[in-house]
Amino acid sequence: MKKFFEEFKTFISRGNVMDMAVGVIIGGAFGAITSSLVTNVITPLLAALFNSPNPDALNITLRAATDGGEPIVLGLGTFLGTIINFLVIAFALFSVIKAINKAKEMGEKLMKKQKEEEEAKAAEDPKPTTEELLGEILAELRKQDGKAK
Repeated sequence: MKKFFEEFKTFISRGNVMDMAVGVIIGGAFGAITSSLVTNVITPLLAALFNSPNPDALNITLRAATDGGEPIVLGLGTFLGTIINFLVIAFALFSVIKAINKAKEMGEKLMKKQKEEEEAKAAEDPKPTTEELLGEILAELRKQDGKAK
């Protein structure tokens, strides 16, 4: 049982799990915003377009309420609101993913450009070889040895 909880602790403390949790919370809040947009702005505009006082007027009553029963209603207005809500969320998500991909692409291009510049700079200013460095050291030692005599 202890091993199970240790594995769970390792799993839950991973960065991607925490990112996912934050995403779910933000997604829930965003869902509430889009639901409000659809319910309070878009659906009333559609109801006005169809000359109905409220979006429920778009619903079709198949059978009126009887003494002991509920009415049977085809909820087209409610369904239309749900579809619009989905489309708004899908468009927003598409836009965010597109922006992230564009930023990633620009970052990769920048990294590639920097790497090419570094390679070009290294090609312009070649470093001395080990043999050249050893030759310079030997020449310096000989100069110092000649001065010591």
